[in-house]
Amino acid sequence: MSQNTADTSTLCLFDVDGTLTAARQSVTPEMKAFLEKLRTRVRVGVVGGSDLSKIKEQLGDDVIQKSDYVFAENGLVAYRHGQLHSVQSIQAHMGEELLQDFINFCLNYMAKIQLPRKRGTFIEFRNGMLNVSPIGRSCSQVERQEFYELDQREKIREKFVSVLKEEFRGKGLSFSIGGQISFDVFPDGWDKRYCLDIVDKDNYSTIHFFGDKTKPGGNDFEIYSDPRTVGHEVSSPEETQRLCQELFFS
Repeated sequence: MSQNTADTSTLCLFDVDGTLTAARQSVTPEMKAFLEKLRTRVRVGVVGGSDLSKIKEQLGDDVIQKSDYVFAENGLVAYRHGQLHSVQSIQAHMGEELLQDFINFCLNYMAKIQLPRKRGTFIEFRNGMLNVSPIGRSCSQVERQEFYELDQREKIREKFVSVLKEEFRGKGLSFSIGGQISFDVFPDGWDKRYCLDIVDKDNYSTIHFFGDKTKPGGNDFEIYSDPRTVGHEVSSPEETQRLCQELFFS
């Protein structure tokens, strides 16, 4: 392949947190430049669990123009070639009754958890999912890290999810733990594989996926292990860059 022709039959899809950026941090200028260089070789897309405003905060306001695809909320808000492609709605799908039962149960459960600190926004309502955070999403970076370390030891999120799975068994809900302070709740099948149904129509011969939460229960697991993707587990943005360098520039 010559230096200036892109391989339009290959797509690289990247998770955001822990893959392109440090958790909830902005992309480095070096990584941003690398992604632009990569786009001269292959098609590039990002697929994050966060909503579009958070993805823009991390990857830049121009992320939609600088990527071939941007899939916010696992692809439930999808941009293709710079244009809005589709938006799904969790409340339309779940219905108000189940939604309220679920929210009430979560708030009640979180009211009983003792933590070193609690802040605000315990349930964030997104287009395609609910994001539940026992400490609250408005915690500072230091508080976020403190909760994450506590959670690693005490499995706060893991225990919460197992209670919810039991309580809402048979209601068509899936759960995934990602990032440091929260977990996502969405209708079955609305995990990151959702975006593959959109790119399927563009007939790529190879789709590479890069992510860090690839173990069962992590929010990259389903797309990483899907037969339609070549999955790559990474532990940092530096590793993502090194791997892409080897795959597409050596």
